[in-house]
Amino acid sequence: MTATVPVVETERLILREHRLEDFEALHAVWTLPPVYEFISGKPSTRELSWSRLLKYAGLWALNGYGFWAVEDKATGRYIGDLGFANFLRDIEPPFGDTPEMGWVLDPEIHGKGYASEAVAAAAAWGDGFFKQDRAVCIISPENAASIRVAEKAGFTQIGEIQYTGETVLLLERKFRR
Repeated sequence: MTATVPVVETERLILREHRLEDFEALHAVWTLPPVYEFISGKPSTRELSWSRLLKYAGLWALNGYGFWAVEDKATGRYIGDLGFANFLRDIEPPFGDTPEMGWVLDPEIHGKGYASEAVAAAAAWGDGFFKQDRAVCIISPENAASIRVAEKAGFTQIGEIQYTGETVLLLERKFRR
């Protein structure tokens, strides 16, 4: 299966396919403590960042949906990633075919509403695309900012689960038809 990555635009952002030229900026974002502290606890290596870029491209090709690169309309600058995936996480309960939403944005733009704007736009796209009833996301309980973004987009906490030895919040958002 191959899929054309749809472009989703908001007032300030463009959600678009990842490009080879995004690599350096993507890697730089994933080495910043406010990005990795609640995800892996350590900065990304160039190898892991490269794998992440390839994964993002592959998600669309194999699943028909995936993660977008987030671009600032005013500057054309790559500022992060967000979207939907099936990462086949070794997690209980398993997500099955329920799409998982995730997002990471450059800390330089934190606190300016970009994450809420991007997540709302991606969620609205998902409302019209997915046949499933819901999407899920997992967030560290200490990541208050990301929890607020999720709640603004309509996610509600449905439990706490273990993932890679850590307790994470499991949230869901019902797709709106």
